[in-house]
Formats: sequence, C-alpha cells, structure tokens
Amino acid sequence: MPRVRLDEATDSELVAAIARGDDVAMAEVVRRHRQPVLAFAHRLVGDHARAEEICQEVFVRLWERCDRFDPQRGALSTFLLAMTHGRALDVVRSDVARRRREARDVEGVSGSGRGADEPVVARTVAETVRNALSLIPESERRALELAFFGGLSYRTVASMLDEPEGTVKTRIRTGLARLRTVLADEDLQGG
Repeated sequence: MPRVRLDEATDSELVAAIARGDDVAMAEVVRRHRQPVLAFAHRLVGDHARAEEICQEVFVRLWERCDRFDPQRGALSTFLLAMTHGRALDVVRSDVARRRREARDVEGVSGSGRGADEPVVARTVAETVRNALSLIPESERRALELAFFGGLSYRTVASMLDEPEGTVKTRIRTGLARLRTVLADEDLQGG
C-alpha cells in the first residue's frame, strides 16, 4: 500500500498502519486525539496527573490492541473515549477500595477495645448490603455505589456515567428506596 500523507489519512487508515507497527501513524493519532482524551479523563477523575496517566494508558492500549477498533462500529474518537471512560472508572474504583482499606486499618487500630463479635457483625451487614445491591437494577446500583461507597457527588457521578444530573439523582433516590425495601425484607425474613 502506498504511503499516505499522515495529515490526509483517515483515522481508519492510521489504525491500519499502527497494526503494521507504524509508530509515525501512532504519533499522528496521539496528535489528533490526545486533547479530547485528556480532557475527558480529567473531567472523570478530577486530577491532572491521574488524567495524564489514563491518557497514556489509553494510547498504549490502542498500540497493543488496535485490532479491537472496528471502524464499522464507530469513530476512533468514540472508541478512545470509551476506553478512557472504562479506565477512569477503574481508577476511581481503585481509589475507593484504597480509601476503604485505609479506613478499616484506622478503625482496626482505634477500635481495638471493641467486642470480639464486631468484625463478624460488620461482615454480615456488609454481605447483606451486597446481596441487596445485587437485587436492584444495575443503573441504580452503579449510581449508588459511586455516590455512597465512592463518596462522590451526584454531579461527579453524572459526569462519570455520562448521564444527565437529573437522571442520576432519580436513580440514586429510586435505588435507595429499593435498597431500603430489600433490606427491610431481609430483616423481616431473618428476624
């Protein structure tokens, strides 16, 4: 295939060249799409350094797995932003898990004088809540997990899920109501 001028090449042609190991084509894709990917990552995680890491990972993944891009399914920009969204969610979830571990560690040190049965009770309650969460629709569950367990505002949740703020507020409210009902039913059945 004759070499196409990079500034005239379509995104699909550039990805095909990347599949052949053309690092110049990769540089052109980064030049074209870096700013939107970085801006989206920053909007999702709220930290410039983390957004830079996510942006770099997205382009590395494109380089390593460019065969996953199908121009018949959509534009390269959409594909890259979808990867950015997924990676940003992974980062947020990891941060949430780290904060939980740190809180448990602090609680373990400061609460050493408590009863021996507290860890068992806490695990039982956590398992009951997990089971209850699994019974509500996924859209409501994701919004609840990010808002309450992730400690994020509904605006941040709306941004991360790429949903209108009103929709996210409704999902959180409805999800909480369903969760209360399920937990009440669990208590009635268990007690």
